[in-house]
Amino acid sequence: MNTPRLAELRDTQGELRRFHRRVLVAGLAVLFGFSLLALRLHWLQVVRHEDLATQAEANRISVLPIVPNRGLIVDRNGVVLANNYAAHTLEITPNKVEDLEATIQALSELVEIAPVHRRRFKRLMDDGKRFESLPIRTKLSDEEVARFTAQRFRFPGVDIKARLFRHYPYGELGSHVLGYIGRINRKEQDEIEDSEDAANYQGTEYIGKLGVEQRYERELHGLTGFEQVEISASGRPVRRLSASPPTPGHTIRLSIDIKLQALVEDMFGDRRGALVAIDPRNGEVLAFVSKPTFDPNLFVDGIDVENWKALNESIDKPLLNRALRGTYPPGSTFKPFMAIAALNTGKRTVGQITVDNGSFVFGNHVFRSHGDHGLGAVDLYRSIVKSSNVYYYQLANDMGVDLMHAQLEPFSFGRKTGIDLQGEVSGVLPSTAWKRATYKRPEHQRWYAGETISLGIGQGYNNFTMLQLAQAMATLVSGGQRHAPRIVREIEDPVHHRRASVPGAELPPLPLRSEHVAAVLRAMEGVTLEGTATRVFAGAAYSSGGKTGTAQAVGIRQNEKYNKTRIDEYLRDHSLYTAFAPVDTPQVALAVIVENAGFGAEAAAPIARRVLDYLLTGQYPSEEDLARVREGRVAAPIGTPRLAAEVPLPALGPSPELAVAGGPVAPGPAAVSPGVPIAAASAPRP
Repeated sequence: MNTPRLAELRDTQGELRRFHRRVLVAGLAVLFGFSLLALRLHWLQVVRHEDLATQAEANRISVLPIVPNRGLIVDRNGVVLANNYAAHTLEITPNKVEDLEATIQALSELVEIAPVHRRRFKRLMDDGKRFESLPIRTKLSDEEVARFTAQRFRFPGVDIKARLFRHYPYGELGSHVLGYIGRINRKEQDEIEDSEDAANYQGTEYIGKLGVEQRYERELHGLTGFEQVEISASGRPVRRLSASPPTPGHTIRLSIDIKLQALVEDMFGDRRGALVAIDPRNGEVLAFVSKPTFDPNLFVDGIDVENWKALNESIDKPLLNRALRGTYPPGSTFKPFMAIAALNTGKRTVGQITVDNGSFVFGNHVFRSHGDHGLGAVDLYRSIVKSSNVYYYQLANDMGVDLMHAQLEPFSFGRKTGIDLQGEVSGVLPSTAWKRATYKRPEHQRWYAGETISLGIGQGYNNFTMLQLAQAMATLVSGGQRHAPRIVREIEDPVHHRRASVPGAELPPLPLRSEHVAAVLRAMEGVTLEGTATRVFAGAAYSSGGKTGTAQAVGIRQNEKYNKTRIDEYLRDHSLYTAFAPVDTPQVALAVIVENAGFGAEAAAPIARRVLDYLLTGQYPSEEDLARVREGRVAAPIGTPRLAAEVPLPALGPSPELAVAGGPVAPGPAAVSPGVPIAAASAPRP
């Protein structure tokens, strides 16, 4: 009867033992857990205290870059050609927005968001910038800013920021010199991140793309500043704690006279072409024109599809910098350089005679000169003044292509001049080595003697830029002294306002004999006194030399007469002229081409005459004269010329509110009156 109770008592004791074991295990587990917590607390509060404290502070304090004001670009007289203004932008950080399309649609009810704005925003997102603040609208009005600010709470990830924008007050004027700035693309971003300037470009979204803006990007950019700001839990700045101000970019002073630049562009009118004027004494570029031009303001905020298509697909190629990258056969403007090469090598003497019967026969091919009539006995002087083709056909045959190349390449033909702009092309000054390297098929690599003949009159494979032709002229008139041409004259420090000149690199002089140079320049002076440019330079108050040129855009058959009225405009001959002045002490050397405009004396030479008038006598053409020059229907100036110093600067384009840190920046008058004289003045057809 008592056995079950004893068994029950023994089971209770067993349960107590098991319970004690469980309590012990649980106690050890709890102790182990608390030990882990204690170790973790020690790790976080002691071992990693400084690191975590820094992170906590970073969550409260943000270091933001302050993008510096981009430096100004001014002409040689201080006229502002590129400046900055501040405007509000509406920006979205895509990765902080849940429904991007719905957000943009809601924003469009507060501010205008056109399809072009949506396309630009999508393009920026496609560039992989979803984590950045991207503009959906720029240049908001005060009313639009107020409307959004009142509704800001509805749009997480959307904010208004004040940004600086680049502005080119004169629009298309000088656009190929100035270039433009644009948003940094992925390739450029990678290059910046791999460069030593990576830290200085934090926060920067735009860089120079062409022209001076590109070449002098580092000087124009300035030094980025930084500020420490306390931020709220939502990431909005609460107050500024400290700041290191940015340093503005340097002011770039060009050697270009913008009033002269405007005059030349005006004289081209709707025609295509280029002009480069250089001071042969130091290499300063006085005018650098490529027509047609484009408005760089279109690119600052991202060019829209319609404008890009219009520029990119235009038959006139307004985006092509013809002065720097357009190559042309030089035509008869090449003859003075052939003459100096002939004298330098002993292939000709000044008085040596060549009989010009109107054509030159080589093998079974007839090379023509001035139609069907010849010039008779021709020496070096007359060969340039009357532009004899036969003289230079024979000379080219006597010299051979490789000797011509060796003599003329140092003048910058067929090689880059070293100007302080990016994108210059080399052109072509042919040689036997050049042909072997250019062509792949053996039969095309061989140089044929007949190919040499037309090179003597600036045709054949010869193709040069107007920059190269102007540089060659500057080298010749300075007796072989060479200076690398330069666009930028001075760089001004924005802090201390100290100016540092930017001298062009001096190159070794060419071994030219002074009597040989004098003979060629005397013949070029004869061109303006009794030659092909006599009518154009009639009545000039200074002495000058020059050479007309007419270069074929396409070839014509051997027995065919040239008639421009029967040829499509874009296939007609180019009009060229090279010039220098004054003759005794040359201070200007220039080259100009008017595409498809015919004889050199009809279109190009009148433009050159008025450039020299401006630079040497301070004269500006009359309105009547300008109208005739644009049409190619005038030789010497007509009407009463105006004083260049009294002619107002070109009209400004549409100008936004120019307000930047440090005060307004607006285009002002020239610091020095432009147009003041630099010195007192005492076959293909010619």
